[in-house]
Amino acid sequence: QVQLVESGGGLVQAGDSLRVSCAASGRTFSRYAMGWFRQTPRKEREFVAAITWSDGRTFYGDSVKGRFTISRDSAKNTVYLQMNGLKPEDTAVYYCAQTPVGPVQQSAMYKYWGQGTQATVSS
Repeated sequence: QVQLVESGGGLVQAGDSLRVSCAASGRTFSRYAMGWFRQTPRKEREFVAAITWSDGRTFYGDSVKGRFTISRDSAKNTVYLQMNGLKPEDTAVYYCAQTPVGPVQQSAMYKYWGQGTQATVSS
C-alpha cells in the first residue's frame, strides 16, 4: 500500500501563489510517476501536472502551462506543485496520485490517491 498526504492548500487572491505538497510513504518502489489532478463539483477530474520519478520529466495540462511547476524531492519522497498567477478558475480540490505506468495524463492509470487539499482563489 501507498499513502499520499497532501498539504498546503488555502485561500488566496487572484494573482497570488500557492504551493501544495504531497508526501508519499509505503510501497513506493513501483512508482513510475506522481501526478496532480484537480476537481470541482461542476467539472470532471482534470489533469494538472505530472513528473516521472526516475528522471524528472514533467508534463502539464494546457490550462496551467507556464504558471504551475511540478517538482520532486526524492530524499523526502515528496512532490510539490508550485502555483503562480492563480486565477479564480484554479479553485478546486487538488489531488496527488501515484501511477506505476503511463500515460501520466490519464487519471485511470493512477493506482493511489491522496485525500485532496482545497485551493480557493478569490477574484
